[in-house]
Amino acid sequence: MEKDKKLIIYDIIFLIVSLYFAFLLKFNFKIPAEDMLFLKLSLIPMVVITLIFNKFFKLYNSIWKYASIEELMSIIYSISISNIIFVIYSYVITYKFLENRYYRFPFTVHIIFWILSVIALGGIRFNYRIKEESKGEKIVKNHDRNLLIIGAGDASAMLIKEIKRHKNLNYNIVGLIDDDESKKEKLINGIKVIGGRDQINKVCSQKKVEEIILAIPSADLKIKREIINICKSTNCKLKTLPGIYQIIDGRINISKLRDVNIEDLLGRDEVKLNNENINKYIKDKTILVTGGGGSIGSELCRQIARFNPKKLLILDIYENNVYDVQMELNYNHSDLQKEVIIASIRDKKRMDKIFNKYKPDVVFHAAAHKHVPLMEENPSEAIKNNVIGTYNILKCCDEFKVKKFVQISTDKAVNPTNIMGATKRFCEIMVQAFDRASETEYVAVRFGNVLGSNGSVIPLFKKQIAHGGPVTVTHPEINRFFMTIPEAAQLVIQAGAIAKGGEIFVLDMGQPVKIVDLARDLITLSGYKPDVDIKIEYTGLRPGEKLYEELLMNEVALASTEHDKIFVDKPVGESMEFIEDSIKQFSNVAYMDRNSIFKLMEEKVPTYKRKK
Repeated sequence: MEKDKKLIIYDIIFLIVSLYFAFLLKFNFKIPAEDMLFLKLSLIPMVVITLIFNKFFKLYNSIWKYASIEELMSIIYSISISNIIFVIYSYVITYKFLENRYYRFPFTVHIIFWILSVIALGGIRFNYRIKEESKGEKIVKNHDRNLLIIGAGDASAMLIKEIKRHKNLNYNIVGLIDDDESKKEKLINGIKVIGGRDQINKVCSQKKVEEIILAIPSADLKIKREIINICKSTNCKLKTLPGIYQIIDGRINISKLRDVNIEDLLGRDEVKLNNENINKYIKDKTILVTGGGGSIGSELCRQIARFNPKKLLILDIYENNVYDVQMELNYNHSDLQKEVIIASIRDKKRMDKIFNKYKPDVVFHAAAHKHVPLMEENPSEAIKNNVIGTYNILKCCDEFKVKKFVQISTDKAVNPTNIMGATKRFCEIMVQAFDRASETEYVAVRFGNVLGSNGSVIPLFKKQIAHGGPVTVTHPEINRFFMTIPEAAQLVIQAGAIAKGGEIFVLDMGQPVKIVDLARDLITLSGYKPDVDIKIEYTGLRPGEKLYEELLMNEVALASTEHDKIFVDKPVGESMEFIEDSIKQFSNVAYMDRNSIFKLMEEKVPTYKRKK
């Protein structure tokens, strides 16, 4: 507030001085008496008119240490309009005071006054920014970390300014890297563009670079991955900016910088959704997501919320996670009708009441036990939750006339070697049997591991690195397919739009990745050297674990769909009689010994071959 008052006082003084000097320059420092009289009559109106337009263009609301071209244009607009109004004023007011004669400033006076006013008012304001910049320069001299910035565009220019403004960062920016040859040797805010990506290793070595920031938010993922792979070999700490659309008001904020993570290396191009098809089955419909508090279930809820369902039902047995999802949706989608239901899918009577009360149109079934080693030790629980629980949901969908059911499946269902994968394969068999016997459209969507999901290797590796290692990998050759959580959820929703009933959709998971390579990359991205700072230890394959996962059944060729990342597996058939008989047998698993459970599952899922 004090600064605003000072600015108004400065404006008044400099406007008066500017007008007076405009007359002096026009009349060679000898102002005629008549013009001097009009000058005196005009000072107060001129100041008032200009201050009004300064206020209108918010020249007393800006934080001038962040002044930019926008603020300069506001000054120009205000002074220009004020001059136009002042010309009109001169014709009206002078008639009364100058013996019934009209008078106006000479045109040259207006031009000179305009120039001097812009310089004076702009100079006052940009002086604040110059002072802040000079403070930043002094601070940078006391650096203790050499920084290399990748990218020489708008984001880098804003980032350099932000770094210079922050007193406690203690960065010395050694240069910029950009593949655009026309920018080489040019300066951006005083920092030189050294060369292209081929210079990264050389610069890091010569300049003793400790940190690298990727300031290329608009670059595609392929380019980012290539540059990150080069940066990995420098042993520098890597940070990156978010996508350009996430940068608020066009300004880079230091708090938005984050460490480069494994998703930056493995992420694929953004999923392109057919919103029209998705809207047809989600908009204004009641949608139920089971397992809504889990990694996939919660992301499904976030994605579904974007398509304006009539009501979103979030069902989970574990209240803590689902509460977090509820609070997030309340904040981001306050108008969305939603309800959280705490219940177990094993409880058929409870499911009946829920389906009868809410009459869901679409069900996304993500509730499941998924941890392979734990389920090997507790096979009866895997069957009760994954098989019988899913059967209960499938049955309710048929009985209460649900339009569409989408089952979340896994690559571990393909030629399974563990009880968890076998239960998920049996769920796929049930989905196809129910689809033939019911008016509901039943489909399953199969994909691999999801980066960052609960229980995945990435959070485990991060914890191990944070504790100084070792990072544990089961086998040097073990590999997995990976997908990001948002990508998986979006493709599941898209598959639901494509579905006609009975399909097992297979998502394009790209190329399999060695787990040990993930571990090495994550150690490097954390600023350490694999096997030097952080050790990697091999612990041996766990019960039921494969070296390689498969996404297809019996290597059958997949049929393509209208979406380039979604394929469909050839359906295989089992009767409802087989399903009902199997469920009766599975209902007795609580009273069976472990070997009997495994044997029963081998009978029901012919492709299941348990690893001894």
